[in-house]
Amino acid sequence: MSGRRLAAVLSGILILVIFAAIFFLYPQAKRQRYIFEKKRAQWLALERAIKNQTRKFSGKSGIVVKGLDTNWQISFNKEMIFPSASLVKIPIMAAVYKAAVEGRISLAAKIKLKPKDKTSGSGELKNMPAGSLFNVEELIERMVDSSDNSATNILIDLLGQEYLNRSFKEFGLRHTNLTRKMMDFSNRKNGVENYTTAADMATLLEKIYRGKLCNSFISRKCMELLKKQKHRDRIPAQLPRQTIVAHKTGLEMKACHDVGIVFAPKGDFLICVLTKGVVNSRVSKKFISNIALEVYNNYLFAGPKGVFD
Repeated sequence: MSGRRLAAVLSGILILVIFAAIFFLYPQAKRQRYIFEKKRAQWLALERAIKNQTRKFSGKSGIVVKGLDTNWQISFNKEMIFPSASLVKIPIMAAVYKAAVEGRISLAAKIKLKPKDKTSGSGELKNMPAGSLFNVEELIERMVDSSDNSATNILIDLLGQEYLNRSFKEFGLRHTNLTRKMMDFSNRKNGVENYTTAADMATLLEKIYRGKLCNSFISRKCMELLKKQKHRDRIPAQLPRQTIVAHKTGLEMKACHDVGIVFAPKGDFLICVLTKGVVNSRVSKKFISNIALEVYNNYLFAGPKGVFD
C-alpha cells in the first residue's frame, strides 16, 4: 500500500472515530447537563422552603446547609452570634485530641472524680461516687455522646481556657469562644457567655468530614464520637431510623441547636441550625427537625445517584 493510500485510510478512520465520539458523547453530555439543571432547580426550591420555615419561626435562627458532593450552600444569618451551649463541646473535643497528639496529655491518663467536679445538667458523672477513675478518652466520649457537663468541666480544667481558645482560633473558628464552664450560672448572670455561629460550626464539621481538622487521626476520632450522639430529638428526629447522623446538640435557656453531618443515601450533607429567643424548646426542636427533613428529601431525590441519573 502506497503512502498516499495509507494516509487516506488513516484519515478515514480518524473521521469515523470523531463522528462516533460525537454520536455517543454528545447525548451523554446533554444528559449530564439535564441532570445538573434538575439538581440546581431542586436546590433553589430547597432554599425557598428553608427561607419559608425561617419566616414562620418565632425566634431567631442561624443556618448553614451544604451539599458535601456539590459544595452548594444555603445560609441564613450564618454569622449571627448565639450562646453556644453544648456546641462548644465539639471544638473542646478536637482540642483535647490535639493536645494528646502534641504530647501535652495522654488519652490513657487516669483522672479522679472530685466532689467539686460534679455539676448539674446532662451526664452521669454527677451521680457517680467521688474517687471514681476515668481516663481522658472516656471523659471525651462522655462529653460528646451524652453531653456530660461534669466531664466537660474536668477537661476544661485539664487544658485551661487559654489553650482551648487558642486552639479554636487554629481550627479557623472566628467567633467561637470559651469564657465560662458548663452550668456556671453566676457568670452567665453577669453576662459572661460562650458564643458561636452557624458558620463556625459548619467550618469545624466540614474539616472533620474531609479529614482536615489538624490531621486525619483527630478528624476520624471526632467523627466516630459525633456518630454516637444519644440525643436524637432534632436533626435525626424525622429522618429514617437507619440514617447515620454525626452531630452535637446544644440546649440552654431560650437557645436550642443541633449541628452535624447527615449520611444520606444519595449524598452526604452538612446542616447547622442554631436558634434563640424561644422559651419552649419543643418549638425550636421541631423547627430544626423540619429543616433537616426538607434537606434530606432534597437529597433523596436529587443527589448524585438520584432518579435523574
